[in-house]
Amino acid sequence: MSYYTDYLNEIETRKTEGLHPKPIEDGALVAEIISNIQDANSEHREASLNFFIYNTLPGTTSAAGVKADFLKDIILGAAKVEEITPDFAFELLSHMKGGPSVGVLLDLALGDDAAIAGQAADVLKTQVFLYEADTDRLKDAYEAGNAVAKDILESYAAAEFFTKLPDVDEEIKVVTYIAAEGDISTDLLSPGNQAHSRSDRELHGKCLITEEAQAEITALKEAHPDASVMLIAEKGTMGVGSSRMSGVNNVALWTGKQASPYVPFVNIAPIVAGTNGISPIFQTTVGVTGGIGLDLKNWVKKTDADGNTVLNENGDPVLEQAYSVETGTVLTINTKTKKLYNGDKELVDISSALTPQKVEFIKAGGSYAIVFGKKLQNFAAETLGVDVTPVFAPSKEISHEGQGLTAVEKIFNKNAVGVAGGKTLHAGSDVRVKVNIVGSQDTTGLMTSQELEAMAATVISPTVDGAYQSGCHTASVWDSKAQTNIPKLMSFMNRFGLITARDPKGKYHAMTDVIHKVLNDITVDDWAIIIGGDSHTRMSKGVAFGADSGTVALALATGEATMPIPESVKVTFKGHMKPYMDFRDVVHATQAQMLKQFGENVFQGRIIEVHIGTLLADQAFTFTDWTAEMKAKASICISEDATLIESLEIAKSRIQIMIDKGMENEAKTLQGLIDKANARIAEIKSGEKPALRPDDNAKYYAEVVVDLDIIDEPMIADPDVNNPDVSKRYTHDTIRPVSYYGGDKKVDLGFIGSCMVHKGDMIILSQMLQNLEKIHGEVKFNAPLVVAPPTYNIVDELKAEGRWETLQKYAGFEFDDANPKTTARKEYDNILYLERPGCNLCMGNQEKAEKGDTVMATSTRLFQGRVVEDTDEKKGESLLASTPVVVLSTILGRTPNMDEYKAAVEGIDLTKFTPSTMQH
Repeated sequence: MSYYTDYLNEIETRKTEGLHPKPIEDGALVAEIISNIQDANSEHREASLNFFIYNTLPGTTSAAGVKADFLKDIILGAAKVEEITPDFAFELLSHMKGGPSVGVLLDLALGDDAAIAGQAADVLKTQVFLYEADTDRLKDAYEAGNAVAKDILESYAAAEFFTKLPDVDEEIKVVTYIAAEGDISTDLLSPGNQAHSRSDRELHGKCLITEEAQAEITALKEAHPDASVMLIAEKGTMGVGSSRMSGVNNVALWTGKQASPYVPFVNIAPIVAGTNGISPIFQTTVGVTGGIGLDLKNWVKKTDADGNTVLNENGDPVLEQAYSVETGTVLTINTKTKKLYNGDKELVDISSALTPQKVEFIKAGGSYAIVFGKKLQNFAAETLGVDVTPVFAPSKEISHEGQGLTAVEKIFNKNAVGVAGGKTLHAGSDVRVKVNIVGSQDTTGLMTSQELEAMAATVISPTVDGAYQSGCHTASVWDSKAQTNIPKLMSFMNRFGLITARDPKGKYHAMTDVIHKVLNDITVDDWAIIIGGDSHTRMSKGVAFGADSGTVALALATGEATMPIPESVKVTFKGHMKPYMDFRDVVHATQAQMLKQFGENVFQGRIIEVHIGTLLADQAFTFTDWTAEMKAKASICISEDATLIESLEIAKSRIQIMIDKGMENEAKTLQGLIDKANARIAEIKSGEKPALRPDDNAKYYAEVVVDLDIIDEPMIADPDVNNPDVSKRYTHDTIRPVSYYGGDKKVDLGFIGSCMVHKGDMIILSQMLQNLEKIHGEVKFNAPLVVAPPTYNIVDELKAEGRWETLQKYAGFEFDDANPKTTARKEYDNILYLERPGCNLCMGNQEKAEKGDTVMATSTRLFQGRVVEDTDEKKGESLLASTPVVVLSTILGRTPNMDEYKAAVEGIDLTKFTPSTMQH
């Protein structure tokens, strides 16, 4: 009874943490539980029954396989359990979602006992998670004349698994809870420093907002048992920065409803809202769980008698409240009128949250069931030789005759699935598309593997060109949590068919390269669609969408995604970069100039089509990466032919390095990518298919022209932590020139790393240290400088060029793969730290700056508590800037003035950029 005894011991440990027994995924444990159930004299029988019925995970877990087989024995009479009748066994099978349970149901439905076959068929008609092996069995049985198979297929063809579900309630009562003022980062709902616990849903749920907030939400639920608690971002956007499935899971755990009485801690149907709506990638995640995300518009710009916007002394619009949503307000969502009400008073139109497609997700308990249901209906209709019955909301197909296509419209049209031949789609269309590249990262990967198990998937879709499982978010510290979670994750994903950063068999050196950099290299087609489990899935080739762990799982399992074609904002450049400016300053200036030009963020929820064709993929990635902070849905680089060819050649060489390391799989995925890159290069060189470009007559939501001439000093994204207007803090929209700080703002720590830097940044760092030594006679750090190169390739190339020796000369610490750190660094000396490639401080789940520090970083994250936490006396600040500014700030221990800055970069070849001669 070793497994069961160990489980009881784990239960006792969890009790001390206020936790229930952990859901069971191990088949060996379930086998022992079944032995206890079958032993009438066992002291563990009652507990084992409860564990078997209520605490065993469904899908393709080994536990589900053992459970399904035992339920089959009960139904067939081979086993007898008084508390589990055959009828109840069928009910339990119906909640197991697929995999072994569907296999058992097919065995029974296609078996010789007519009564059992009928019951099994009735259950199968409610199931949607069928894969090729399952549908092949049905098809073969039907073609052999099996009446039960025909009956099941007819039900599928009519989509009864959907049509027989209860309709969405006309009125949904909610009670408001203001989670915070201003933009709410998903770090508030699921902190990065708790990433290790995401796959343990109950444990992770304890990190939602604060314990006080959890108590307040609980009290609201008790006071309003007929209402759902609606979490609100007052004067802000809900869920910025990340898709964060764990954030939605946490909200659902506290405010949603249980998906199945037989599966613990899996809740659905959360309701969230924001004054400025929901971040696009977070909205997708809400749809995965059948939830609702509302755009409240409860604060509006104040206007004068002439209709002009009233501005405050800072030039920002003055907002006035259209209606109150203070905590404890009871409101009603009407799904028929698609309005939000307070009593009989209409407050706002919410039709964007209740489109026909989103209502289907709500009805089905999540988007997966719809995606799989549509495929199942199509299969059944084709097998029966009948037309598909119109059941689901039709794909939204918008086409404007005579209107050209933006870059994203071209990519979606190329990859669209199920669209009539010859039909051209424009923005606003809602379509299924083929996904070419998929990325899973290591702090959400365990959740992705859980989602794959839950949807009964066992192997990657053959239509996916390439998929990668990273190890970058847990690269900094090989602690006990990483040692427990990461090998398990790598083993699962390797078996599933992904290229994995770590070899489960230990044959190749672990690669902790930042996932976005790897995906940027393995994307070898500028017409590709990329889905990745991180908000910074923003490639400089193709169009990439950051996604929740569930959408990543769906893309891996089906090779498809469903989404609307977003509108685009065109970004072009004019003028010339000053020689002492870094390209990061252009990135920040783009955001600042856009806000000044339009008075609002026209990038939010849209595609940024950036005409940046003279920069190679690595450098261009700096722009596309930052577009997550611009709140864009995604971005697309419009590249010149020669530049794209050179970028593809670099990508090929890096993929070859992966092959040489031994990372290739049996499917020869990596070699396939090299072959695709060669084919694409040939198309461009021959003129058969030049680099992707929009049509001249394409229609854009807005066009932004960035004036390079007026960018005359380094730009810094400031969290503005003490802004009296809470909603203006931590937004990424406060972009300031370095002179704003007067050369005397204290800097406590510098960080160069994350996906925002490339090899050029490491070279700049090396050259600046040499420059500063010449100026001052020595290099003395007045603040710690943490450097985490994003990839091992960069380290290897710097070593080959002799540049790594320069960094070693100034370093007080250098990573050692043979002896990785086992504890996170939280205190720092005034030295240069050469850390292991990976995310490091940007992720905030392992390494942290000292509390209350002012950090100057090249990374992307300035959210409260992410890189640096507050103290009672001082708020932590994460200011974001270029590599030269970060280096100089740590040498000086403060922000530099312009004279100091220019001297420090004298003679250094900073990133060159000139506007493309081909831009429209």
